[in-house]
Amino acid sequence: MPKVLFRVLLMVLIPGLVSFSFVSTQTVNADSSGDFLEGPAPPGANDPDCRPDEEHPEPVVLVPGTFETMAQNWAVLAPFLSKKGYCVYALNYGFSKAGPSTGPIEESASELKAFVEQVLAHTGAEKVSIVGHSQGGMMPRYYLKFLGGAGNVEDLIGLAPSNHGTEGLAGLKATWPAVDLFSCAACRQQQAGSEFLRKLNEGEEAPGSVSYTVVATRTDEVVVPCTSGFLKGPPSRVANITLQDVYPYDQVEHLGIPYDPHAFQFVLDALAHPGPADPDRVR
Repeated sequence: MPKVLFRVLLMVLIPGLVSFSFVSTQTVNADSSGDFLEGPAPPGANDPDCRPDEEHPEPVVLVPGTFETMAQNWAVLAPFLSKKGYCVYALNYGFSKAGPSTGPIEESASELKAFVEQVLAHTGAEKVSIVGHSQGGMMPRYYLKFLGGAGNVEDLIGLAPSNHGTEGLAGLKATWPAVDLFSCAACRQQQAGSEFLRKLNEGEEAPGSVSYTVVATRTDEVVVPCTSGFLKGPPSRVANITLQDVYPYDQVEHLGIPYDPHAFQFVLDALAHPGPADPDRVR
């Protein structure tokens, strides 16, 4: 079996097998008690006793990608950020019979909205920063653009985000119908040229005063081409970074980037400074 097709099967099948042990984090009313925090969470995340401090004023919300859960996607980054002093929160979303993070993206964005409001109520923070992988780096833009979220978010950092969709896994369009058999609405919506993406990217791609950082990898075999993650916007608020321009020997692929220590440096830089990440500070 070709290497990339094996990875596609892993991405589609394995999370689906475990998805039934997780529940959605969608909530309706703000709750400062911490009862809204679901599990199992990755290490370092969803500590109800964590409160932001002056050096780390924005809680960090981690948003997993398609077929992923928070425990899978953020097993490395969550404890990394927690040890750096950040209050880290993570959620699962978009459950369907296809697995986690596969439901209609508009509904997933509403779940994110509810979760962010809970985090703000719980911590007393004015804003959060969001880090997302793949769909998790793109879906929050719907929340920012259409659900009033821009005022609640300081940074949106996307690791291999699917902002303009994909032409197919590793360029193989024939893989998408196989995924559709699992009723993955989010997969169809992430196809390049979909009605959802046309609406999302019409007009301003980076709305509000939010700082947007996109970290792409040239070896991405899922978001194809990798530059489809890049956003249009002023350099003061939008940074489109190709990982290999700074770390040329790092050949991390799509599924590996949320575990990549070099990618973490851009996350840290964006969180620690006004505006998006700056590769010159990371070099």
